[in-house]
Amino acid sequence: MEAIKWTNDLSVGLAHIDNQHKIFLEKANNLFEAGKNRKSKEVIAEMLDFLEAYANEHFRDEEAYMAQINYPGLEQQRSAHQGFVEELNKLKEEYEQSGGNVALIIDSYVMIMNWLTKHISNMDKKIGDFAKNRK
Repeated sequence: MEAIKWTNDLSVGLAHIDNQHKIFLEKANNLFEAGKNRKSKEVIAEMLDFLEAYANEHFRDEEAYMAQINYPGLEQQRSAHQGFVEELNKLKEEYEQSGGNVALIIDSYVMIMNWLTKHISNMDKKIGDFAKNRK
């Protein structure tokens, strides 16, 4: 299994959102590498905490932008974002309870990357399209 790299296919065409998505992918890849290299439980816990904080910050920024441009899919986005944060919290709890199970980190990575790539492709790209077409 390889880390997922940023490609232009994931671009929504809005630099501030794309830049945050790139950082998100990079941090998730760091988590994957830490798990593969059997880094300490504390290092991985810190990375999970960072991902959670970054997700919340990114989602806040993205939702504020959508509100600013009167994006009609804002509520759907909010709901999807909330679902992701809940999933991430569950994974963090499971990781803590497991005592640092590496397989759980790989599962976390797969969940994060699947969600992120699908969410960007299916939902976030529509924000970019909407923003371009309203000018």
